[in-house]
Amino acid sequence: MATFLLRRLGHSLLLLVLVSIIGFALLNLAPGGPLSQFALSPGMTQADLDRIAEQMGLNRPLPVQYLDWAGGLFFGDWGASFRDGRSVLSVISGHLFATLLLMAASTIISVGLGTLVGVLGATRRYSLFDQLATVGAMVALSIPTFWFGLVAIYVFALELGWLPAGNMYTIGDQSLGDYAIHLILPSVVLALVNVAIWSRYMRSAMLDVIGQDFVRTARAKGLRSQRVLWRHIIRNALIPMITLAGLQLPTLLSGALVTETVFTWPGMGRLFLDSLNYNDYPVVMGILMFTAILVLLGNLAADILVAAVDPRVRLE
Repeated sequence: MATFLLRRLGHSLLLLVLVSIIGFALLNLAPGGPLSQFALSPGMTQADLDRIAEQMGLNRPLPVQYLDWAGGLFFGDWGASFRDGRSVLSVISGHLFATLLLMAASTIISVGLGTLVGVLGATRRYSLFDQLATVGAMVALSIPTFWFGLVAIYVFALELGWLPAGNMYTIGDQSLGDYAIHLILPSVVLALVNVAIWSRYMRSAMLDVIGQDFVRTARAKGLRSQRVLWRHIIRNALIPMITLAGLQLPTLLSGALVTETVFTWPGMGRLFLDSLNYNDYPVVMGILMFTAILVLLGNLAADILVAAVDPRVRLE
């Protein structure tokens, strides 16, 4: 186990370095640059822009800028926002809770509903329910998240008036019930694609386990169908779902960017888009590195959990 963890941590550090180099280079090679926002100010001269660039260290060669930024990142200094001068960590932490709340609610919906649909589809193979679930999954995978979000707002917020159209809470309320009501639409929209993915993977895993010898042996011993289903089939079919959960983190984070923008949800996805529009490179790089760390930790945790629940897997 120790050897596996050390090897995976080494690979993760290498990937983080590559992500940081590619992200830093792409941002700084993009047209405009961080000084484009200052250039729009009335009366701004080239001398003023040169002075600002010197103060911010933007007049140095790009490799020197990267090494300075990466060194600060290693020691916990993620830089300061170009927009208001606040530290990047404080800016991200101010939006982290909203994103984690949205992702947690979406994960509960997608895992619960997707697993249920997958189990029913596998146990009732080629039935009307299975065919409808298959068609529904294909439709869900084909619908853009932003389009489904706009339709949900139009139907449930504007036409029916059942749910709020956006934001995280009502100003002046901020009760637990108010948070829950505002969470319904964005979490369901974000979970739509993941429900389809979970249901398809769960159905495939169930069908694979059903055909195994130990399932036929359990039935031959006279065990009840429900006992075989819960103790043998579902239990073993859930093992590959742990790996899928780790791989779903990038999908959740990318979907959160669109969902938070549509529903004006004050999370990291919306912060990332706003920072891109403002050319706030330190915040953009901070979010990029933070999400990369989350994805790598999620994959590592999934590998460890698979080894813990499946005795056939050994971490060496």
